[in-house]
Amino acid sequence: MTENTPPAENSEQLDVPERRSPALIATAVALPVALIIGVSIAAVVAGRNPALEPVALGPVPAPAADSASCTSLLGALPDTVDDFTKAELVEPAPAGAAAWQRSDSEPIVLRCGLDRPVEFDRAAALQVVNGVQWFQVSGTDVGLKASTWFAVDRGDYIGITVPDGTGPTPIQEISDTISATLEQQPLDPAPLPGN
Repeated sequence: MTENTPPAENSEQLDVPERRSPALIATAVALPVALIIGVSIAAVVAGRNPALEPVALGPVPAPAADSASCTSLLGALPDTVDDFTKAELVEPAPAGAAAWQRSDSEPIVLRCGLDRPVEFDRAAALQVVNGVQWFQVSGTDVGLKASTWFAVDRGDYIGITVPDGTGPTPIQEISDTISATLEQQPLDPAPLPGN
């Protein structure tokens, strides 16, 4: 045999492991991790912003709901109040009404053109918020976890029902809209009982 004889075709070949590129390995590891992180983030975002159902509002006496001032106010209302988003109302929606909602709370409801609140008399305590005089009626006496605030100095009475624990921001923001849209009018409280 000579030294230059090629090896026989049936001789054993050495098992040499195939080398993979480090970039290919990093991609193979990173892709599933990125997919898991992306799905987790999407689930958290979807949990924070679930699709909200339209808000159903029952009828409430609001004889001036179709007034020019209520129409003007409804057209000026913001799309968001604090972290609540303006809600679609179930049809037939009452005139002079709007609502804002978020997934973890009862909605904020505004009604314009209401009758004077029965409790609003000359002795009623008022709070001024951003230039609007408000009269507050707590819902705790009737088992509600909300308060209704009545703007009493704009001619037409405006009521805003706010869930307890919401804080002052919704009243402040809606006060700004009321102040910018409707002129202040003289108060018209009921006389004191016995007078």
